[in-house]
Amino acid sequence: MDKPDKFPLIETDRLILRKVTEKDADSLLAYLSDEEVTRHMGLAPFASIEDALDEIGWYQSIFGNGTGMRWGITVKEEDRIIGSCGFLNLSEKHHRAEIGFELSREHWGKGIAGEALHAVAAYGFKQLDLNRIEALIEPANSPSQKLVEKTGFLREGLLRDYEYTQGKFDDLYMYSMLRREFGG
Repeated sequence: MDKPDKFPLIETDRLILRKVTEKDADSLLAYLSDEEVTRHMGLAPFASIEDALDEIGWYQSIFGNGTGMRWGITVKEEDRIIGSCGFLNLSEKHHRAEIGFELSREHWGKGIAGEALHAVAAYGFKQLDLNRIEALIEPANSPSQKLVEKTGFLREGLLRDYEYTQGKFDDLYMYSMLRREFGG
């Protein structure tokens, strides 16, 4: 599993998944300030451009230290970030990573998150030599559960009080997909 030196670009039928830069801070602030978007992310809604710049800095740090990759989701011909999708806790030794995603509310229900999720999973299995991709999802987040299940992830179980975010412990469902189960 060799991490690329340069951040990779992924193109799908409708989307360009690309590196997020400081120039995208306004776009991130626009959708990550929406409580409906951040509700199941373990984040408070963003309140300032500094919050967005901190998030972008985190994307850059996980790529730089080899523990993750987070692509900005853009619709072709509109170079505006409308969400993100990517890997965290990349383990070269165990050939696995966690996948996560979020999308601006104005783009919900259009198949964009599923298209991005499939493309990033394909990159993980084919380019990063992952054998297992995991998704950790709050029990109340049924739209994300349906999305990962539609993509081919299987629910393995409930991780009780798995994360401590925003002053409380959260249960998370563990989903996974293995390379041999991925449909292309």
